[in-house]
Amino acid sequence: MDTARLSRFVSGLWDDEIVPQLVEYIRIPNKSPMFDKDWVAHGYMDAAVKLMETWARSKLSQLPGATLEVVRLEGRTPLIYIEVPGQGDDTVMLYGHLDKQPEMTGWAEGLGPWTPVLKGDKLYGRGGADDGYAIFGSLAALLALHEQGIPHARCVVMIEACEESGSYDLPYYVDHLAERIGSPSLVVCLDSGCGNYDQLWLTTSLRGMTGGNLTVQVLEEGVHSGDASGVVPSSFRILRELLSRLEDPATGTIKPKELYVEIPQQRIDQARLSAEVLGDDIYSKFPWAEGMQPVTKDLAELVLNRTWRPQLAVTGVGGIPPLESAGNVLRPFTSVKLSLRVPPTLSGAKAGEFVKQLLEKDPPYGAKVSFTLEKDGSGWNAPALSPWLEKAVADASQNYFGAPATYMGEGGSIPFMGMLGEKFPKAQFLITGVLGPHSNAHGPNEFLHIPTGKKVSMVVAEVVARHFGQAGKA
Repeated sequence: MDTARLSRFVSGLWDDEIVPQLVEYIRIPNKSPMFDKDWVAHGYMDAAVKLMETWARSKLSQLPGATLEVVRLEGRTPLIYIEVPGQGDDTVMLYGHLDKQPEMTGWAEGLGPWTPVLKGDKLYGRGGADDGYAIFGSLAALLALHEQGIPHARCVVMIEACEESGSYDLPYYVDHLAERIGSPSLVVCLDSGCGNYDQLWLTTSLRGMTGGNLTVQVLEEGVHSGDASGVVPSSFRILRELLSRLEDPATGTIKPKELYVEIPQQRIDQARLSAEVLGDDIYSKFPWAEGMQPVTKDLAELVLNRTWRPQLAVTGVGGIPPLESAGNVLRPFTSVKLSLRVPPTLSGAKAGEFVKQLLEKDPPYGAKVSFTLEKDGSGWNAPALSPWLEKAVADASQNYFGAPATYMGEGGSIPFMGMLGEKFPKAQFLITGVLGPHSNAHGPNEFLHIPTGKKVSMVVAEVVARHFGQAGKA
């Protein structure tokens, strides 16, 4: 393989075609079904699918024998399925998603979720990095191999449309396409993060998650606070008390031992190494309010907190009026949306049921308490890398980043990985991504770091090439 030639090819394709395609993709507000219940009627998801389908079809002639189908199971989000023939009996699966998180507030002046803006080497807007670039990066890698006549195994590309809602449609598609997919010996996923933009980062684990809506009701309607306070318990105070069953309000530590697992020593060692590589960047990458500081200055502990320990976030509130219209009323109820990240090897479903029982039992004052589970997904812990893959990753990081590869868990969730890990227990996994410092996936000012997108595409090309013909690669 001529790595310089491959670099030129991939970089040129990104500049000439992929970045312009991503600009148009960012304009489409194709929010995941959890955030757009009328997604079918709105048609944005179909528009995003059509954009990617059209570009991908324009490239199939350069991949002899390749086919593309938009698979649509009744009542489910669509899925783009591409097959690229190869040599030998093995299969490589390349995965990504095209649905997006909602708008979120706080975008800087001139930026917005559906307003693509190029500033230097960054493309701002929702979904470019999470995970719209995946189909383009995957095909760029395969096109680069064909441009040099480099053999590879048969490849299947799957781009789903409900990952941000927990990938609840994906198992049905995997079962529906099982015979066509086969048994991949290598799975490539481009939906993860990177600790910096200076080297290749491989994701070794992903946390699971559970969550839903917690509601505390004390009255049938709001009443004058001067009349009721001191007689009727505040729904907000009761809710605070219930949350304290789950989370220590002083430290943020999750209390129940049932939500923890024993962290493997290898992951502890990798966390310490990542902490040495990143230093203060582990926490300085966040847009802190002035005077704020992290929960601890122990950098390795911060890595483990965000990758292997349960953590709670309150992501939404109901029943509370905005400040400008808040009267002196003791409100009838308070609701919050809870997002609980759980360790990679803990069952998300079991964690959700445990939390539901914890919050609903013995309600203070006999209040009406309900916790409605909305989502659950188990995490994933990567199998040990085969020697060929470990060397391929190390070489590719040096070839295209000029620095060693680094391994670290991610705090986010990719439900598909856990499902694939169960279905294909002998497969090897290359999980990486472009979500590095300040890229702010799901939040305001999300951006795609274009040079990293290019380099990740190059790495995928080299790893897929090195995969071909490897003995005992499973």
